[in-house]
Amino acid sequence: MNLENITKQGYPAAVITIGDEILIGQIVDTNSAWIGRELGKIGIPVTRIVSIADNRQAILDAVGEAVRQYPVTIITGGLGPTKDDITKKTLAEYFSMPLVRDERVYAYLKEMLRERGIAFNELNESQALVPQGCQVLHNANGTAPGMMFETGGHLLFSLPGVPFEMQGLMKDEVIPAIKRTFTLHDIVHRTVITYGLPESELAEAIAEWENGLPASFSLAYLPNPKGVRLRLSAYNISGQDTEQKISEAFEALKKVIPQAFLGYEDAGASLERQVAERLTRAGKTLAVAESCTGGAVSGRFTLLPGASAYLLGAVVAYSNEVKMKILGVSRESLEKYGAVSEAVALEMAEGVRKLTGADYAVATTGIAGPDGGSPEKPVGTVWFAVAAPGKSYAVKKNFGHLREQNIARASSFAINLLRESLGDA
Repeated sequence: MNLENITKQGYPAAVITIGDEILIGQIVDTNSAWIGRELGKIGIPVTRIVSIADNRQAILDAVGEAVRQYPVTIITGGLGPTKDDITKKTLAEYFSMPLVRDERVYAYLKEMLRERGIAFNELNESQALVPQGCQVLHNANGTAPGMMFETGGHLLFSLPGVPFEMQGLMKDEVIPAIKRTFTLHDIVHRTVITYGLPESELAEAIAEWENGLPASFSLAYLPNPKGVRLRLSAYNISGQDTEQKISEAFEALKKVIPQAFLGYEDAGASLERQVAERLTRAGKTLAVAESCTGGAVSGRFTLLPGASAYLLGAVVAYSNEVKMKILGVSRESLEKYGAVSEAVALEMAEGVRKLTGADYAVATTGIAGPDGGSPEKPVGTVWFAVAAPGKSYAVKKNFGHLREQNIARASSFAINLLRESLGDA
């Protein structure tokens, strides 16, 4: 394996997570995402992530493939003291290393458990056994030591699956070892947030800008209900110079799609942040009335620090009775047009604005699903209304059949209506 060539190609690292609990969906694998971010910071892109069972053959197969193809492999999980944790034993078999007691680990475990008032039994003692010939990595946050194996220029690390233990070992042991072993190049990622253009329309709108990017840049489209993220990446480059070029490229993009461009992800750009900033600059206030979104709109504002400066209040009016009694929606509108209608959306927005004394108000009323639709008003139909100084207006959208996605998309659309109403305030 020619490690220099692999590094230049940008395919150097694999992550293997071990545990039946991941495969059956009992827990979510957050370790791989965290490892990928940390390795990326030092110029090691993760190009393969695999989750496998607590199974001897699965471990042997995954490790064998990784060692043949990647200069760095990180394994997490399967290092506990119980019989179902077989990673250490299997790695000892793979590398033909007998398990021996590491006296430093043994003494450390004994003292740690004594301080915690835990009996030092045979299972705890077994955690001091390590494959003879590996480099033992001190785990300052737990009882399972990490291990490093070096073979043919390949580094393989075995770490506990407990996130805070794994993270401590990565920072204290793994990353320093990688830096000592390889001549690393920078990797730069920068992401901006856009909203208002679906992925296909966005790609069409920025095609000329994208075609003009340097050949060393890679652009990725990352859509979600809050918009489309655009990530520019550059590998094996001079960091500061490239960061400046990426910033310049995104500033040029801003001129291409000024209305859709929200800002940089690492600066916390979002629809709600833009609305909050515009309200604050103008000294204006906001109120929210929600039915189908159930608090999702107001919740996004209250997650921002300083929301009390502009957000006066919110009403989740799910039933018609609450719409009438609290927001002042007329029974006539509900009976004539139904709760999901232009008239009711407008009365909700105007009602909460009057109730709170806010300058601006936004309202949502719709059919989130999966039931409750009709041919005239299918699932995913949502009416939105904005009540602003001197004017009120309503807009209808139809999103789809998935409840959670409908709520997320509707909350984003509502906030964007506010953004548009505020203009450059």
